[in-house]
Amino acid sequence: MDKNTWIGFLLIAAIIVGFSMLNRPSAEEMAERQRIQDSIRVAQQLEAEAQQLSAEISAQVQEENQSAGSVVETQQALQDRIAATYGAFAPAAQGEERTTVLENSKIRLHIANRGGRIERAELKEYKAYGDTVNPLCLFRSDEASLAFTLITANNRILSTDQLYFVPVAEGQTEEKQTVTMRLLTTGEDAYIDFIYTLMQDDYLVDFVIVPHNAQMVLAQNVNSLEMRWRQLIPQQERGRKFEERYARLQYMLTGGDMEELSEQKHDTKRETARIRWIGYKDQFFSTVLIADNALTSAEFESAPMDSYSGYVKQYDTKASVDFDLTGQNTTAFRWYFGPNHYNTLKAYDNDLPDEQKLHLKELVPLGWKIVSWINKILVIPMFDIFMGWKLHIGIVILLLTLVIKIIILPFVFASYRSSAKMRVLKPQIDEINAKYPAEKMQERQQAVMALYSRAGVSPMSGCLPMLFQFPVLMAMFWFFPTAIELRGQSLWWAEDLSTYDAILTWSTPIPLFGDHLSLFCLIMTVANFGYTFITMQQQNTDPNMKFMKWMMYLMPLMFLFIFNDYAAGLSFYYTISLGITILQTMIFRWSVDDKKLLAQMEENAKKRASKPKSGLMARLEKMQQEQQRLAREQAKQQAKKYR
Repeated sequence: MDKNTWIGFLLIAAIIVGFSMLNRPSAEEMAERQRIQDSIRVAQQLEAEAQQLSAEISAQVQEENQSAGSVVETQQALQDRIAATYGAFAPAAQGEERTTVLENSKIRLHIANRGGRIERAELKEYKAYGDTVNPLCLFRSDEASLAFTLITANNRILSTDQLYFVPVAEGQTEEKQTVTMRLLTTGEDAYIDFIYTLMQDDYLVDFVIVPHNAQMVLAQNVNSLEMRWRQLIPQQERGRKFEERYARLQYMLTGGDMEELSEQKHDTKRETARIRWIGYKDQFFSTVLIADNALTSAEFESAPMDSYSGYVKQYDTKASVDFDLTGQNTTAFRWYFGPNHYNTLKAYDNDLPDEQKLHLKELVPLGWKIVSWINKILVIPMFDIFMGWKLHIGIVILLLTLVIKIIILPFVFASYRSSAKMRVLKPQIDEINAKYPAEKMQERQQAVMALYSRAGVSPMSGCLPMLFQFPVLMAMFWFFPTAIELRGQSLWWAEDLSTYDAILTWSTPIPLFGDHLSLFCLIMTVANFGYTFITMQQQNTDPNMKFMKWMMYLMPLMFLFIFNDYAAGLSFYYTISLGITILQTMIFRWSVDDKKLLAQMEENAKKRASKPKSGLMARLEKMQQEQQRLAREQAKQQAKKYR
């Protein structure tokens, strides 16, 4: 290839490159071209999506068109199924869930259309712990249920909690309010009414089941209704331990006997006797179902709830109640939604014959029989009198303590005087112990008893007065934790005297002590230590009884563990009582001269020695002499035997 050929190829390449450079689009032209291409791509994508959506709409329309023809058929099938399931009660199978309110100055009740039952009960005068706004609620819709079983004419078994009632009548007068919940049926003039009547200023609610021509819609052999009543008991107080202790299921038989299920563990019981009422109670409030015609064949169940659940107990009752289809004999109940206040519950038995008394006051635990009588005839009346004076709760407890101390003062003085006599005889008893060694214990005891007899002292004389005081102390022990009057009452640092007054709390509970320290309990413990110290100082304790001395000091410490969870009102009472007791002891100690007392005892001993012995004392002395003779003879025989 020659030189001219190479020059030609280079010129052609230069022309091509130059032409391409001259015809290349600018940056603006390239951006515009890219925009157009992007727009074309988006338009194509939208077109594809539109086509897909159109296809889906077409399919949906086609499906709706296909189902539109069967709507009437589906509704008819539903109605047929309801009629087959509920029979004559088909009109009540569907409805609107609403509530009707029934209230007076004390309680507010919400009656649900579904089931025609009371689904919420509020006590206007009380509030739950920690809630200063809302009234205390005994239960809410999801925490309680009440249902009666109905057997229809076509042998279908229905439950009233599945059916919808219709409020057909509401009446109100100055004395009462009434709400009628009606269970409609397909029969003409055939229905069942649940009628609720609430009197003014009362915790009792009348609940009557009234059938109208029920024989047309129910099985002809129906003469009773099966009832099931379930309820959760919410935690209302600060001290869960005590709330669990006093929350229990109780019921009373028509004969007046009171029965209850265990408050500590899961418990069940079957009762064949007729039952007058059933009470679901916690520490301070109760829900009680009272049957005018008694309940029969009942099964009860009580179960404790976990602490994190917010509930204390769960109660369940299955029972039967008489039912008249014709309505000539109504099935009547009464509900009690209210406090466990002794006088309030007792008032419902006023002016009633013994066979009709409800004995609702037994819902308030007041201790063993002798202790409960002290509370009923002494403590509660005095407490009510002082409360009626509109005094501060601290002053009321102080006055109550003073009156009780005055009542038991003679017994306390007798006990102290007996202790003083034993104290002044201590030197003579020490001489007897030194005279008769431990090997001659019988002779030592006889010598001591002879000394007591001459001095007119009985070792039991100091115990008997304490025996009279003990029931009073136990009565107060039962009264304060159950006294609803203390609930919400504050005193100094204690916000609520019905529960513990914690000044220190911690996260991990200490075994046998808890997760807090109560100040009133601590003060009571210190006062108890002080009283024990004063008592031990005034007694000439036998050196061989050091263990007993330490036991006396150990008791106050045990009280700290025992009463740390108890009501602050109880610890406050015991603190005041101990303070008064210490003051009494010091006054007695100052007023009793040991030398004069010993001289008086010796003078009395001389007078008794000059008098002929009574028949009893002579016989006792003769018996002692005979025992000594027999003991000597037995000792001689033993000595001969071993020679």
